[in-house]
Amino acid sequence: MRRLFPVTDQTATRASDGGGGGVVAGGASEGAGAAARGVEPADGEWSLEELSAAYAYPESVTDAAGAPVPWLRANMVSTLDGAAQHDGKSQPISTAADMRIFGTLRGLADVVVVGAETVRQEGYRPARARAEFAEAREAAGQGPAPAIAIVSASLDLDFSLPLFTSPLVPTLILTGAAAAPDRVATAEKAGARVVVAGDGVGVEPARAVQALADLGFTRLLTEGGPRLLGQLVAAGVLDELCLTVAPMLTAGDAQRIAGGPSVAVPQRFALVSLLEEEGFLFGRYQRT
Repeated sequence: MRRLFPVTDQTATRASDGGGGGVVAGGASEGAGAAARGVEPADGEWSLEELSAAYAYPESVTDAAGAPVPWLRANMVSTLDGAAQHDGKSQPISTAADMRIFGTLRGLADVVVVGAETVRQEGYRPARARAEFAEAREAAGQGPAPAIAIVSASLDLDFSLPLFTSPLVPTLILTGAAAAPDRVATAEKAGARVVVAGDGVGVEPARAVQALADLGFTRLLTEGGPRLLGQLVAAGVLDELCLTVAPMLTAGDAQRIAGGPSVAVPQRFALVSLLEEEGFLFGRYQRT
């Protein structure tokens, strides 16, 4: 069974009038409107058209100088008891619906920001072009697939991997100004574009977001891991969290979705929409 839960008067109104920005619209207007009236949509899986409307980026805005303002969203999965991984990977706590949303979020993004450790653990590959998103991406002025931007202080990466040897768009590496010159040279020789986003060895989150925006990437998506997400949260640069809650219990000592030092005051996010399929909950939260 699948459901859409409008969570505020605003989201219910958007659902019933077919508007986007957080609830299913467009091809899903019948189901979304039914949800707004308290009626279940039809059984079946969420289509890519429905998900694309549900997770559309907010309308573009500009700053005082007229430059586009970037929007950074995270996509993470967690079990009921807070585990972001099982045996070091997120796949065991995922599901087919979660992977459809994963693919949709990538299809909408300009760039995917990911930590180097996650690249190593999850065996990251280049983002692929998908025919379902080709027309929309072209209309939005995007490339055939999002770039992958790896956050790494050490640049200790395997440059023989397809992520560097055969990406559709060049892979980016975000690092600090004090990164080892020989590693920078190796990365650039492998075809990666090295972007300085910090004065020291490491990356400063706000600098990273701005550096990507300066390159024309304003629809940002991060897939973690927990250490990187914790840094983004602590820096106050995360605009949105797309969180899958898996109906599973794992116990153990797995990481949460965000790690590192706690923030001084908990940051409040508002629930924009909530989808359900086979017991998995897919929430979209935005900074208030």
